[in-house]
Formats: sequence, C-alpha cells, structure tokens
Amino acid sequence: MSFVLTETPAGYALLKSSDKKIYKSSSLLKDLDSEEKVLKQFKIAAFSKFQSASNALEEATSISEGKVSEQLKDLLTEAKSDKKTHLVVSETKLANSINKLGLNYSVISDAATLDIYRAIRQYLPDLLPGMTDKDLSTMSLGLAHSIGRYKLKFSPDKVDIMIVQAISLLDELDKEINTYSMRMKEWFGWHFPELAKIVVDSTAYARIILKMGFRTNAQETDFSEILPEDIEQQVKSAAEISMGTEITADDLKNIGALAQQVVDFSTYREQLSNYLNARMKAIAPNLTALVGELVGARLIAHAGSMISLAKAPASTIQILGAEKALFRALKTKHDTPKYGLIYHASLVGQATGKNKGKIARVLAAKAAVALRYDALSEERDDSGDYGLSVRAKVESRLSALEGRDMRTTSKIPKDFKKVEINESKQYNTDADAPVQKKEDSDSESESESESESDSDDEDEEVKKVEKKTKKVEKEAKKVEKEAKKVEKEAKKVEKKRKREDEEEGAEVKKQKKEKKEKKEKHHHKKDKKEHEHKHKDKKEHKHKHKN
Repeated sequence: MSFVLTETPAGYALLKSSDKKIYKSSSLLKDLDSEEKVLKQFKIAAFSKFQSASNALEEATSISEGKVSEQLKDLLTEAKSDKKTHLVVSETKLANSINKLGLNYSVISDAATLDIYRAIRQYLPDLLPGMTDKDLSTMSLGLAHSIGRYKLKFSPDKVDIMIVQAISLLDELDKEINTYSMRMKEWFGWHFPELAKIVVDSTAYARIILKMGFRTNAQETDFSEILPEDIEQQVKSAAEISMGTEITADDLKNIGALAQQVVDFSTYREQLSNYLNARMKAIAPNLTALVGELVGARLIAHAGSMISLAKAPASTIQILGAEKALFRALKTKHDTPKYGLIYHASLVGQATGKNKGKIARVLAAKAAVALRYDALSEERDDSGDYGLSVRAKVESRLSALEGRDMRTTSKIPKDFKKVEINESKQYNTDADAPVQKKEDSDSESESESESESDSDDEDEEVKKVEKKTKKVEKEAKKVEKEAKKVEKEAKKVEKKRKREDEEEGAEVKKQKKEKKEKKEKHHHKKDKKEHEHKHKDKKEHKHKHKN
C-alpha cells in the first residue's frame, strides 16, 4: 500500500495509490499524462482541514522548515496500518522528520516523486471533492501573501539591512558635503578669498557666510559661537584688507542657500553617524569594539549581511574590498594585497609600513571570531567585553612588533569567587624550652654564620660569572653565524662577478673576431680589384703594341 502526502492551502491530503510501487515506475509521465489516469490512480484516503488562516501559515512554515506539526502527526497516526506502507513526501527534510517518529512508514523522497507531485497539483481540484479551481487559487494566493509577510517580519537579515543602508547613505553624504563645500568656497572666494585659508572646516565656513553676509559686516558680527577668539580676530582683520571683488545681494542670497544646504547636510550626517554607532553596538558589539563602527559597518555592507560575513574565513575578511587588486595580482602573477577595508581600522593605522600586513592578518583572525560570536551565539553578552579583551591581545602583539608600548585598552576584570580567610592558630611561645647562654657556643655560631654568609656570597658571584660567560658565548656564536653569512654572500658576489667577467670577455672576443673577419674580407676584395685592374692594363698594353 502506498500513500502520497499532499499539502494544499485548505489542509493536508493523504492520497492512496492503486499501484503499490508507483514510485518505481519507469513510465510515470505516460501513466499520469491525463486527468482520467490521475483520477484512476489516486483516491483520497484522509484529509485534515486547516482551521484558520493563521493555522495554515503555521503549518506551511513548519513544512518549509522540515518539522512535523501535531496536526500532521495525528493525520499520519490515524491513517497508519499494521502492515508497513510506503509514504511519498515531496520535501527531504520533512521525510527525515517523519522517519524519526517511528510510525511504521517507509518514507520515500527522491527525483521520481517530483513527477508524481507535478501530476497531482495539475489535477488537484478534481482529486478533492467540493473544491473548485477558483477556491484553491484564492486560498493559495492568500497563504502566499501571509508567508511572505511572515518571512519579511521575522527575517534575521532585516537588522543588517539598516546598517547597510545607513553606511551607504553616510558615504554618499560625505561625497555630497565635500562637493557642495568646495563649490561654496570657490563661489564665496571671489568676494572674500582670505577666509578659506583661515577657516578650514566647511561647516564653520558655511555658518560664517550665513551670519556675516558681506565681508564689510565682519567688524560688527559676533563669531564667538562659531570660532575661537584668535581666529575670529584674524577673520575680522583679513576682511578689512581683503582683495576680493564686490558681489550683489542676489549673489549673496544664492551663496547663502548653498551654505544652508552644507549646514543641514552636516547636522544630518552627525545624526546618522550617532544612529549607526548605536546600531552597531547593539548588533555587533564585539566587532565594533575591535575595529570600530565605521569599518565594521563597511565590512557588513560589502559582504551583504552579517551572517554571510560571519561564514567567511579570516583570509577573506582581511582582503575584503580589494578584490580588483587581488584578481589583478593573480592574473599578472604579482604579490597579492595584504589588506582591504580593514586597512582603515585604527590598529592597522598605528603600525608602521612593514608591520601593517602582519597586524591586518592578526586583526582579521580576531575579527572573524568576534563576528561569529556576535552573529551565531545564542547567549550573547552585549557589553562587548570579548571584543575589548581581543583588542588588548592585538595591541600587545602590535607593541611587540613595534618595540614600544602601544596598549590603550585596559584589561577587563574577571569575576572571581571570594576567598574566605580563617584566622590561623597563634604560636605558643610559652612552650619553648629556655636556651643556655655560653660564650663558646656564641663564638662558634657566629663563626659558622659568617662562613655560611661568605660561602653564599661566593656562590652568587660564581653564578653571576657563569651567566656572563654564557651570554658572551651566545653573542660570540651570533657573531660567528653573521660572519659565516657575510662570507657566503661575499662568495656569491664573487661568483657572480666572475661569471659577468667571463661573459664580457667572451663578448669582447666575439667582437674582435668579427672585426678581423671584416678586415680580412675588405683586404681580399681590394687585392682582387687590384689584380683585375692590372690584368686589364696588360691587355690594353698588348692591344696597343699590336696596333
């Protein structure tokens, strides 16, 4: 006996097959290619109806997760028989879960079952009595919408999307503020060119334009809320002797509108930065403590989500953001890049040129562990203590490489159990026996103590001398090794020079041979020409003599 478990928007349907070994048939497509054949092959054995839309959503999510709900378990227990029956299931995860129940079913879920389910779903309204095609389509549409809303609501990646969007907007805002402020300084620079050198900050520059207006109003304007006293005095003195041109009120109005945009963008950027900082500390506190909120957010945004970044190995995190350089290096067979986005972390920035790659590798390894703790730990501590402890280790490694103390993170105190201290028993001085005083014994004891102290001093001096000799021997061995290395290098250099000299000598010999051959050819040609010329002269002389 064979059953086919079918999930419909209305409920679970258990279809009985007339052919016991239909799943082994080699001609399934021909056997189930029409409505009559499907209705003849399958008949409904049991049906469990969903009570409401929320119940249908719960059952659909449990099937997608590969779990057996109580409703499905009751249906299968009621339909089971004493004989072992075959049960065809579409999902492999669900098949494994049904096998674990031990309900005397031989569960089958393979490639052949897909053809069976394709035919059943095509003619499902005819298999279920009292159901029309329109009813099933409306129920399936409603169930699909509710499943979509459920997945969107309980998506684990939805929190990461906020970070991705925030860091992307922050980068775009930085570009826009930079572009707007450059245009503002260039525009207002025609009227007051000296202001750009005195006030470097773009936001302060924009606020000065909004408060002062024309440069002639500088003496009457109070800049105490924007600038310190010394810079304020410089601005006022520069306004008196400025070389800028005059502008109209309409020009100033447009410049002021641009300055207002710069101020608004700057305030919003600060607000967005605070929001991103709070989000990162809530979602990835240990990663934030290790590399900072901006670098951590850029890593998450580049990977797509925090889960996918946590699955990545440390080597990938190290060069994340330098993909173009990596593939170019692999293509041209050059050295691969040592760091990507992680280069902007403060720990990598503190290292010198040669140590940047080493610190980037160490930091990426620690960041990978911190990420997995943040993303996958069920009982996570949101204080970020683990990230701080790991940062302290990276700082100690950086200090060892740089040869100076560069530690800024204090060690995190661990909670230890209190130790109970009990009072010890006091020494009973009354139980001591009295000592008889004798002059001889005193002198002997003094001499013995002096000899013991002298011997101890001698032993300490001997130990010191031995330590010094060991140090000298180690240094001598190091010097010998260095001398041997220098001798090897000198021999290599001499061999190279000899080879080069031999090659040069061979080239010189070749050149000399070529020159000689050329000269010999040239002389041979000359001799030949002279011989021919003499022969011609003899012939002419004979001809004249005959005449």
